[in-house]
Amino acid sequence: MIPSMRTLKTIALVGTGAVGGYYGGLLQRAGFEVHFLLHTDFKQVRENGLVIESPNGNFNLPNVNAYANPADMPRCDLVIVALKTTANQYLPVILPHLIKEEGMVLTLQNGLGSEEEIANIVGNNRVVGGLCFLCSSKTAPGHIRHLDYGLITLGEYRADGLPGGLTHRLESLCSAFERAGISAKAIPDLALARWKKLVWNIPFNGLSVIQGLRTDRLVKTPESRALCLLLMNEVAAASTACARPINPSFIEKMMSDTEKMKPYSPSMKLDFDRGRPMEIESIYGNPLRSAKAAGIAMPETETIYHQLLKMNPLV
Repeated sequence: MIPSMRTLKTIALVGTGAVGGYYGGLLQRAGFEVHFLLHTDFKQVRENGLVIESPNGNFNLPNVNAYANPADMPRCDLVIVALKTTANQYLPVILPHLIKEEGMVLTLQNGLGSEEEIANIVGNNRVVGGLCFLCSSKTAPGHIRHLDYGLITLGEYRADGLPGGLTHRLESLCSAFERAGISAKAIPDLALARWKKLVWNIPFNGLSVIQGLRTDRLVKTPESRALCLLLMNEVAAASTACARPINPSFIEKMMSDTEKMKPYSPSMKLDFDRGRPMEIESIYGNPLRSAKAAGIAMPETETIYHQLLKMNPLV
């Protein structure tokens, strides 16, 4: 039986950073009962709440349900995982404490493989994948600055890799997010959406670290722009080999959207600058392994992958 979202009342937010803090703040402001699991920001958020800056309107949440230990949290209808994938080793301890018997888990993590990891903990039919198109950063403990965008696309996870279709559960979840002012869209094929997001993430995350440039300079500098396009086409070829063809016009759109975007340091660059481990395996390693299994090489992506491994902090 696939759990329903018709009774969505309580939400657990695992990871209250640039992504989780922003979306969780909007959900609480809209009246949902949200419980935030935090690590380094726990004391600050418990005492002072959350501060959200956004071009859509700034707001403060002086009182939030903040926890440092998942065992202290109530079980919830929906668990949103917004941790970096570098912390996924903690999920087998965290998730069993948080999810109701008929609840579900929504992962908002980057790259490939997150849904499978979570399904191994909670079961295949309790996992939905979400892709965030969001420019946001955490500027201080409990202080989130939203710069641009904000769409979440939601798709059903299937262990057999087939498209999950547009289910009632997805539509209900989208409706709940829309009530909170979060733009949300249900998609029939989660795997395709994951590959399409990698068309942007693989060039811009890695090159922002290796070349030390924000998105505006990457698209305006001829050499880096050419490399971005080469990487984008390589990802599209790998996606096609994995039975998820990507139209060339999508690459053109991604470049055009990036040109219009406010100058931005992707999440991997922020992690690198702060001396934190980067999400190299989910964004690079897993796609490379999937492409290899499908019989196609990604030489430029593999070069970036090995460069990042050498630069990865704390490893």
